[in-house]
Amino acid sequence: MTDPVALLQKLIRIDSANGHELAVAKVLQAEFEAAGIPTKLIPYKDDRVNLVAELNQDDQVLGFTGHQDVVSPGNESAWTYPPFSGKIVNNVMYGRGTDDMKSGLAAMTLALIALKQAGFKHHIRFMATVGEEFGAMGARQLTEQGYADDLAGLIVGEPTDKLLQYAHGGTVNYEIDSEGVSVHSSRPEKGVNAIDGLVAFAEREPTAFDQAPDDPDLGVFRHSITVINGGDQVNTIPAHAYLRGNLRPTPAANIDLVVDLLKQLVERANQATSAKLTLKVLHRFLPVHSDKNGHLVTTANQAIAAVTGTPAKLAVAYGGTDASEFIRSDNHFDVIVYGPGDNHFSHQIDEHVDLDSYTTAIKTYQEIAKRFFA
Repeated sequence: MTDPVALLQKLIRIDSANGHELAVAKVLQAEFEAAGIPTKLIPYKDDRVNLVAELNQDDQVLGFTGHQDVVSPGNESAWTYPPFSGKIVNNVMYGRGTDDMKSGLAAMTLALIALKQAGFKHHIRFMATVGEEFGAMGARQLTEQGYADDLAGLIVGEPTDKLLQYAHGGTVNYEIDSEGVSVHSSRPEKGVNAIDGLVAFAEREPTAFDQAPDDPDLGVFRHSITVINGGDQVNTIPAHAYLRGNLRPTPAANIDLVVDLLKQLVERANQATSAKLTLKVLHRFLPVHSDKNGHLVTTANQAIAAVTGTPAKLAVAYGGTDASEFIRSDNHFDVIVYGPGDNHFSHQIDEHVDLDSYTTAIKTYQEIAKRFFA
């Protein structure tokens, strides 16, 4: 079997920031094909390609999934080591994607190969997706093509800092466009300032979701305005401005409820301003919630204890994963999120992963598969 560290380093040296996943898929495909595990490349567009590998065939399927894209490294000169170098210092590998989530992707790949070599007889489907960091279009495409329709359980290999996550929030990304009338700033009364429209929205946003109920597991409903843009010249009243925001729905504060509250907020803001506000919902991702006493969570934690010596603490997360798309299937299955690394380092300068965490995950994924089908 390929050296685990060498494989991860090879993946990190591929710049798949916000696209270009084809090169990642080909590296993983070569590993699977060399081990005799059949694969399929499923193009999204251009050089954005999902990869599916099938170990064995059976009616009951356990899914392994992770995403191939990474976020931009930002200012590369701010990094201690080049972000696509895979530099190793004191058993820690640095680079964009080491934590989120090429270490999880590589660990799942090598776990599948090890299971194949050990004569494992059950069906595991590995799905490496495109575009998780913005839109989850790869997971959506695979779900629409039926790849979640026979899953009995799904493991998402995102970094969890040794926690076993059985639930996470959903996501609604939205944009508010504000239209005004542009005039010279010496005569503002003759125009309509588009920024004023956004101010009317932003002033009301902190209390607009007060009636959204708390969730027993995921807690309070979270919402934020995260982007704002308007105007292009200091002596001109802007005719256009926009903001973007993010909602984190839960099973209690579900998507329909919070989007309806968002629409009501836009209506109230429109009544308070001369600008015209228009809502665009950009993305909707379902919250994920599995039975923490169910078969997948229970057997996974037994496997974690067997490999590491102690069971993991059960937890919930507020960031989303591709699972929000996979659970749109009419088929019901539980999901866990468990992977090497610490998600506090995700998207950060000097992102890194402890290599012991990575190699332990390879063993853990194998053990979860064995116990899941036992």
